[in-house]
Amino acid sequence: MNFSFNKDEIKLRAPEPEDIDLLYEWENDASIWHLSNTKSPYSRFDLEQYILNSNKDIYSARQVRFMIVLSLREKETTIGSIDLFDFDPDNKRAGIGILIAENHRNKGFAGKALDILIDYCRMHLHLHQLFCNITDGNSTSRKLFENKGFRHIGVKKEWTRINKKWVDEHMFQLIF
Repeated sequence: MNFSFNKDEIKLRAPEPEDIDLLYEWENDASIWHLSNTKSPYSRFDLEQYILNSNKDIYSARQVRFMIVLSLREKETTIGSIDLFDFDPDNKRAGIGILIAENHRNKGFAGKALDILIDYCRMHLHLHQLFCNITDGNSTSRKLFENKGFRHIGVKKEWTRINKKWVDEHMFQLIF
Protein backbone atom coordinates (compact mmCIF):
# COMPACT_ATOMS: atom_id res chain seq x y z
CA MET A 1 0.00 0.00 0.00
CA ASN A 2 1.35 3.41 -0.89
CA PHE A 3 0.13 6.23 1.27
CA SER A 4 -1.22 9.20 -0.59
CA PHE A 5 0.71 11.38 1.82
CA ASN A 6 4.42 10.88 1.27
CA LYS A 7 7.02 12.90 3.09
CA ASP A 8 9.39 14.32 0.50
CA GLU A 9 11.30 11.32 -0.85
CA ILE A 10 10.03 8.84 1.79
CA LYS A 11 6.92 6.68 1.52
CA LEU A 12 5.53 3.68 3.36
CA ARG A 13 4.14 0.53 1.78
CA ALA A 14 3.09 -2.98 2.74
CA PRO A 15 5.75 -5.71 2.74
CA GLU A 16 6.13 -7.55 -0.55
CA PRO A 17 7.76 -10.91 -1.38
CA GLU A 18 10.83 -9.09 -2.71
CA ASP A 19 11.42 -7.78 0.84
CA ILE A 20 12.08 -11.24 2.27
CA ASP A 21 15.86 -11.05 1.88
CA LEU A 22 16.03 -7.67 3.63
CA LEU A 23 13.68 -8.75 6.41
CA TYR A 24 15.65 -11.97 6.82
CA GLU A 25 18.85 -9.95 7.26
CA TRP A 26 17.32 -7.44 9.67
CA GLU A 27 15.30 -9.91 11.77
CA ASN A 28 18.32 -12.17 12.20
CA ASP A 29 20.77 -9.47 13.26
CA ALA A 30 21.30 -10.55 16.87
CA SER A 31 22.96 -7.24 17.70
CA ILE A 32 19.57 -5.48 17.58
CA TRP A 33 17.33 -8.22 19.01
CA HIS A 34 17.09 -6.38 22.33
CA LEU A 35 15.23 -3.56 20.56
CA SER A 36 12.30 -5.82 19.71
CA ASN A 37 12.57 -8.47 22.43
CA THR A 38 13.51 -11.06 19.80
CA LYS A 39 14.95 -14.22 21.32
CA SER A 40 15.59 -16.46 18.32
CA PRO A 41 16.22 -16.17 14.58
CA TYR A 42 13.47 -16.16 11.98
CA SER A 43 13.46 -18.63 9.12
CA ARG A 44 12.93 -17.51 5.56
CA PHE A 45 9.74 -19.63 5.61
CA ASP A 46 8.42 -17.72 8.67
CA LEU A 47 9.01 -14.42 6.90
CA GLU A 48 7.35 -15.65 3.71
CA GLN A 49 4.32 -16.71 5.74
CA TYR A 50 4.27 -13.36 7.52
CA ILE A 51 4.18 -11.52 4.19
CA LEU A 52 1.58 -13.88 2.72
CA ASN A 53 -0.63 -13.30 5.77
CA SER A 54 -0.01 -9.56 5.97
CA ASN A 55 -3.33 -8.97 4.26
CA LYS A 56 -4.98 -9.20 7.68
CA ASP A 57 -6.03 -5.79 8.85
CA ILE A 58 -4.67 -4.23 11.99
CA TYR A 59 -7.94 -4.89 13.81
CA SER A 60 -7.54 -8.65 13.56
CA ALA A 61 -3.73 -8.92 13.67
CA ARG A 62 -3.26 -6.18 16.31
CA GLN A 63 -0.11 -5.13 14.47
CA VAL A 64 1.05 -3.94 11.09
CA ARG A 65 4.42 -3.45 9.44
CA PHE A 66 5.26 -0.98 6.70
CA MET A 67 8.39 -0.88 4.61
CA ILE A 68 10.14 2.49 4.43
CA VAL A 69 11.02 3.35 0.84
CA LEU A 70 13.38 6.03 -0.40
CA SER A 71 12.32 7.35 -3.82
CA LEU A 72 14.96 9.30 -5.70
CA ARG A 73 14.97 10.00 -9.43
CA GLU A 74 12.53 7.19 -10.25
CA LYS A 75 14.62 4.70 -8.26
CA GLU A 76 13.14 3.16 -5.13
CA THR A 77 15.19 1.60 -2.35
CA THR A 78 13.75 -0.06 0.75
CA ILE A 79 15.70 1.38 3.66
CA GLY A 80 13.81 0.21 6.73
CA SER A 81 10.59 -0.80 8.36
CA ILE A 82 8.20 0.77 10.84
CA ASP A 83 5.72 -1.17 12.92
CA LEU A 84 2.60 -0.58 14.93
CA PHE A 85 2.22 -3.21 17.65
CA ASP A 86 0.02 -3.85 20.69
CA PHE A 87 -2.77 -2.12 18.78
CA ASP A 88 -5.68 -1.54 21.14
CA PRO A 89 -8.73 -0.26 19.23
CA ASP A 90 -10.83 0.08 22.39
CA ASN A 91 -8.35 2.41 24.05
CA LYS A 92 -7.21 3.84 20.72
CA ARG A 93 -3.48 3.33 21.18
CA ALA A 94 -0.53 1.48 19.66
CA GLY A 95 3.20 1.08 20.10
CA ILE A 96 5.73 2.08 17.47
CA GLY A 97 8.99 0.41 16.49
CA ILE A 98 11.28 1.58 13.72
CA LEU A 99 14.38 0.21 12.01
CA ILE A 100 16.52 2.02 9.47
CA ALA A 101 19.24 0.10 7.63
CA GLU A 102 22.65 1.06 9.00
CA ASN A 103 23.86 2.76 5.80
CA HIS A 104 20.78 5.05 5.77
CA ARG A 105 20.81 6.14 9.43
CA ASN A 106 21.28 9.73 10.61
CA LYS A 107 19.94 11.22 7.36
CA GLY A 108 16.46 12.24 8.57
CA PHE A 109 14.63 9.31 6.97
CA ALA A 110 13.35 7.89 10.27
CA GLY A 111 11.77 11.23 11.14
CA LYS A 112 9.99 11.45 7.80
CA ALA A 113 8.72 7.87 8.11
CA LEU A 114 7.53 8.60 11.63
CA ASP A 115 5.68 11.70 10.40
CA ILE A 116 3.84 9.57 7.83
CA LEU A 117 2.95 6.92 10.41
CA ILE A 118 1.73 9.52 12.91
CA ASP A 119 -0.52 11.03 10.21
CA TYR A 120 -1.82 7.53 9.34
CA CYS A 121 -2.60 6.85 13.01
CA ARG A 122 -4.44 10.15 13.38
CA MET A 123 -6.32 10.24 10.07
CA HIS A 124 -7.06 6.57 9.38
CA LEU A 125 -6.97 4.73 12.70
CA HIS A 126 -8.21 7.71 14.75
CA LEU A 127 -5.89 6.81 17.60
CA HIS A 128 -5.71 8.80 20.80
CA GLN A 129 -2.12 7.94 21.61
CA LEU A 130 1.10 6.27 20.51
CA PHE A 131 3.89 4.95 22.69
CA CYS A 132 7.43 3.65 22.37
CA ASN A 133 10.03 2.10 24.64
CA ILE A 134 13.67 3.14 24.36
CA THR A 135 16.59 1.59 26.22
CA ASP A 136 19.20 3.63 28.05
CA GLY A 137 21.96 4.74 25.76
CA ASN A 138 19.83 4.94 22.61
CA SER A 139 20.04 8.72 22.43
CA THR A 140 19.34 8.76 18.68
CA SER A 141 15.91 7.15 19.13
CA ARG A 142 15.16 9.27 22.16
CA LYS A 143 15.91 12.45 20.23
CA LEU A 144 13.86 11.25 17.23
CA PHE A 145 10.73 10.59 19.28
CA GLU A 146 11.10 13.70 21.46
CA ASN A 147 11.39 15.82 18.29
CA LYS A 148 8.06 14.37 17.14
CA GLY A 149 6.30 15.39 20.35
CA PHE A 150 6.63 12.20 22.39
CA ARG A 151 7.02 12.88 26.11
CA HIS A 152 9.03 10.85 28.60
CA ILE A 153 6.52 9.31 31.01
CA GLY A 154 8.52 6.83 33.03
CA VAL A 155 11.36 4.39 33.47
CA LYS A 156 11.24 0.63 33.78
CA LYS A 157 14.31 -0.03 35.93
CA GLU A 158 16.70 -2.79 34.86
CA TRP A 159 14.09 -3.90 32.30
CA THR A 160 16.24 -5.37 29.55
CA ARG A 161 19.38 -7.45 29.71
CA ILE A 162 21.93 -6.51 27.04
CA ASN A 163 25.36 -8.15 26.97
CA LYS A 164 24.92 -9.52 30.52
CA LYS A 165 24.09 -6.05 31.86
CA TRP A 166 20.69 -4.79 33.04
CA VAL A 167 19.53 -1.66 31.23
CA ASP A 168 16.65 0.70 32.02
CA GLU A 169 13.91 1.18 29.45
CA HIS A 170 12.28 4.58 29.05
CA MET A 171 8.64 4.95 28.12
CA PHE A 172 7.51 7.72 25.77
CA GLN A 173 3.99 8.70 24.79
CA LEU A 174 2.35 10.98 22.24
CA ILE A 175 -1.24 11.97 22.97
CA PHE A 176 -3.18 13.54 20.11
